Amino acid sequence: MSTQEMIKQQITNHPVVLYMKGTAQFPQCGFSANVVRTLQACGVQNLFTVDVLADPEIRQGIKEFANWPTIPQLYVNGEFIGGSDIVTEMYQSGELQALLSPKH
Repeated sequence: MSTQEMIKQQITNHPVVLYMKGTAQFPQCGFSANVVRTLQACGVQNLFTVDVLADPEIRQGIKEFANWPTIPQLYVNGEFIGGSDIVTEMYQSGELQALLSPKH
């Protein structure tokens, strides 16, 4: 399976996927930690994380997949949402909570 196929499978099989540096329990950068905290504040229970530091192919592949140069990257229901700044802005406006609500 190619890296791109693996990424596609991950975002298809899990409702909320975060490509980040480190893990949800031990984020390795402030931006990744911010997104994890924000998702927790929204009540996300089933967060699937991928540590890009553990796999250089995924680290590069995810940047190409979304055509987005930075990590972290959040996907909800197979759709690319954005990085830390976008997640924070969406949270502050209430958009993120609406997107993550169980009725979606």
